Amino acid sequence: MLKKEWNRLLAAAVLVLFTGAVLLTAHANSREFIRYAEFNVPYAALDRALAEDIESEGAVGWVDVLAYLSARYGGEWKRYKPADLDAVCERLRGGEAIDAIAGELQYFQYFRQVYGAVLGGFVGWHLQEGKDDRWTVKYGLTAYSPLAEGYWYNHFDDFGASRSYGFKRRHLGHDLMGSVGTPVIAIEGGTVEALGWNQYGGWRIGIRSTDGRRYYYYAHLRRDHPFAEGLAEGQSVRAGDVIGYLGQTGYSHKENVNGIETPHLHFGLELVFDESQKESDNEIWVDLYALTRLLDRHRATVRAQGKEYVREYEMLLFHPKNHT
Repeated sequence: MLKKEWNRLLAAAVLVLFTGAVLLTAHANSREFIRYAEFNVPYAALDRALAEDIESEGAVGWVDVLAYLSARYGGEWKRYKPADLDAVCERLRGGEAIDAIAGELQYFQYFRQVYGAVLGGFVGWHLQEGKDDRWTVKYGLTAYSPLAEGYWYNHFDDFGASRSYGFKRRHLGHDLMGSVGTPVIAIEGGTVEALGWNQYGGWRIGIRSTDGRRYYYYAHLRRDHPFAEGLAEGQSVRAGDVIGYLGQTGYSHKENVNGIETPHLHFGLELVFDESQKESDNEIWVDLYALTRLLDRHRATVRAQGKEYVREYEMLLFHPKNHT
């Protein structure tokens, strides 16, 4: 009996454990979902894959390309060569399917799920408003930089750095050093899930993407006027909306205290493969340095409206099959 029980437990335990990049567990009476993931794709690969996706209007999907390369490299992006990306893109342009190219490549489906969760709302067809109320049909980035156009900021890859306030921990977000009052932008559309004070993040906003897979966390917002007027929990926001203002609040049990020495926006991206991961010890936060660099090319233009700032131009998502 002991041997049978041991074999049963082994069969129901870890299915995949891959160099610290994936932990997918399954038990006889529980759901299967990804419990650990990393996003370490370098900027150079993101940039080239995005260009291929946009040029082909989605025929060469950047998620598939990046997932294939990551599986081929065993998750070790230090092995990346632009020629490898060019080769798989050429095959896709020639009509081959990514599943056929990947074949039985180990971990391809895993990386496809992870990268799809990270990048799922970033590219697509949209109508873009321009000057003189002109609208243009575009295929490209639909996600925005978290800071408005025309405002200075500085950043470096600080994911995983040590933090000591309250308790010793890793920094699970990305900091953009800037000026107090800089308009903070919704990276993509979704629903406001959290709004208010947190002793670590100060005035902060939490927004869940429309597909539910991404949770964006914007923290250390401005003292006295942290949020865009009218913003409330349960409210829907659109990619490119002004949602708040950069500040230096936090590191205090007392509300509205500037406990942060340097003004900056802390923003994070949590992947949610199962609702049990939210507010738990199984949270998956990803490194956003490379993505921040990529999104810098798509910054929202804003204008003053009384004491607030609002977006200057609208963007509407649509699918060409539904467009007449």
